[in-house]
Amino acid sequence: MAMEKQVENKKNERRLTKKGKETRARIIAAAAQLMFERGVSGTSVEDVQNEAKVSASQLYHYFKEKRELVKAVIVYQTEQVLNAQEPFLSHLDSMEALKSWRDAIVQLQIERQCQGGCPIGSLASELSDTEPEARTELAAGFMKWEQSIRNGLQTMHARGELQAEAKPDDLALALLTALQGGLLLTQVYKETRPLKAGLDAMLAHIGTFTI
Repeated sequence: MAMEKQVENKKNERRLTKKGKETRARIIAAAAQLMFERGVSGTSVEDVQNEAKVSASQLYHYFKEKRELVKAVIVYQTEQVLNAQEPFLSHLDSMEALKSWRDAIVQLQIERQCQGGCPIGSLASELSDTEPEARTELAAGFMKWEQSIRNGLQTMHARGELQAEAKPDDLALALLTALQGGLLLTQVYKETRPLKAGLDAMLAHIGTFTI
């Protein structure tokens, strides 16, 4: 059923005019920003209307209910997070590249003054136990992120730069886990030390497998 809805939604998106696509994108971007700042439960449909500067009829033309809008926000935030890291995620195939990625993530939190945490992680914390369809979409987003990390580690492994006993799949999952935990505690502590500690510990662990 969820897959059928996704297919139908994509068909509907393709039918939109250029102006319709722009309006829909504006609604999603406005909702994403509000939900990042206030949470999903703290963001009303009326809030999104006002932020996106659209009427109620316009909003409901694109999203029949808030759940549909939330799922669109999850997809949007996943794309934003991964696209922002694209210069790094597509080439995580060396310890130097992994460390550069680590530095970029830490720098971003410094620029944000350690506020907000991870846009996908924040949605996951709020929705995973109460919204099954949203949880599925969030899991897909995290899996894309994990796959990007795994690709780099698998490349290192295939080139013989990691020992045969290294497990790229497990290392990728552990590194993403360290990242998410670090982002959460950085948000709570308002300092980047937890994020640095988590990532550095995992990179040091990965380093033990290098040849």
